[in-house]
Amino acid sequence: MAVILDGKKVAGDIKAEIKEEVESLKREGKRLPHLAAILVGDDGASHTYVNNKIKACKVVGFEYTLLNFPSTITESKLLDQIDRINQDDDIDGVIVQLPLPDHISGIKVTDSILPHKDVDGFTNENYGRITSKKPGLLPATPFGIVELLKRYNVEMKGKHCVMVGNSRTVGAPMSAIMSYHEYATVTVCHIYTEDLASYTRQADILIVATGKPALIKAEMV
Repeated sequence: MAVILDGKKVAGDIKAEIKEEVESLKREGKRLPHLAAILVGDDGASHTYVNNKIKACKVVGFEYTLLNFPSTITESKLLDQIDRINQDDDIDGVIVQLPLPDHISGIKVTDSILPHKDVDGFTNENYGRITSKKPGLLPATPFGIVELLKRYNVEMKGKHCVMVGNSRTVGAPMSAIMSYHEYATVTVCHIYTEDLASYTRQADILIVATGKPALIKAEMV
């Protein structure tokens, strides 16, 4: 019988667990975790994403700071803002919502964040440390996928994981995490893969992150 991996339920469970940890910090009189979120411009999808992060902070009891800048902000001024956050010991983590306007380098801005405050796991240091035995903060989506599999007791060690998509945000780090930390055998496919179905049908674990709805048909699994 098929079992649906219910991400929404697991997310709710995790938030409840975090909320209890935050309540424990309150009872002990300790400082609460504090997230800074940076939003540049008026992109609707970006606003939704950041608002969801703020909503999650409220649910679990985190402190938060939302910094919303116009799309005309210069790269140097944005970097100055990140530097101030880096130096603020009361802020534990920072998210810079991507994409940024064309005149601002997303890579330069992301890599200006101190690695231990890099909630998204996008700095070059954190990204490179994925393949070490002492990784830093991991990219959120791949980390969430692994957590979902673990909570449903899906065995990953030695299994054939087929990753469809090789983006820097999901596919590439996902394949590295599965290989280096969960000891799966990983095949990475992408838009140039010929006869994609011949690979997906081999998968014990199939993960798809391409941004293309309905790419995987029933007969491909």
